[in-house]
Amino acid sequence: MTSPARRHFQRVTAAQSAGGAEAGQQQSGDQYELMMAALYDARLSLKKVKSTEAKVAMKRELLPQFEAYIAGVLEAGNGARDEIVTTVMIWRLDVGDLEGALAIARYAIEHDLDTPDRFERDTPSLITEQLAEEVLSQIESVNDETRQQLGTRLAAIMSDARDLIDGVDMHDQITAKFHKAYGYALRDAGCPGAAVEQLKRALELNDRVGVKRDIENLERQIKKNASGQPSV
Repeated sequence: MTSPARRHFQRVTAAQSAGGAEAGQQQSGDQYELMMAALYDARLSLKKVKSTEAKVAMKRELLPQFEAYIAGVLEAGNGARDEIVTTVMIWRLDVGDLEGALAIARYAIEHDLDTPDRFERDTPSLITEQLAEEVLSQIESVNDETRQQLGTRLAAIMSDARDLIDGVDMHDQITAKFHKAYGYALRDAGCPGAAVEQLKRALELNDRVGVKRDIENLERQIKKNASGQPSV
């Protein structure tokens, strides 16, 4: 485990290097080279694992070593090309750290950073689709006792993400998936009206997104709530 003093050093030196690099040029510096070597080793370890579940668990163990570096870049970076930043963003999504992923996504989208070469999608499309898929996965697996609490948290995350990607051009299927996930989060958070709005937008963008029955159920719930009848 890295000591607090070491983490502070990593953050400060990363901030110095990132602050000295120009937008669009390749990031450099001793701390960057060390982190790239660590990323290379991490990828080698991941390649040896076949199970997706095990890969996610390994990424969760590997991510902390990059935290101080990422914090330094986000603090002082000017948008230099940095594969560590975009890779950690994706890994945070993979392990369910949605807030952490969005923190990097804001920086990446603001500075128009590309995704790693192995990904064919641009950064906004990638973050939007993977965020939506992770939100849908968490909603599907949550138990009833914590459903509203999770829905409230996820709805807040999706609201932040919506502001981040507003006006960005991407395929309608991806945007529809985002609105579907946002709608489900709002539904579970106890906001049926706002949920219907999001789900209808998803349906407008993709008529096969699979939300028609959800819209009908929510609209019935809204009518019952308005008439004072208990929802079934």
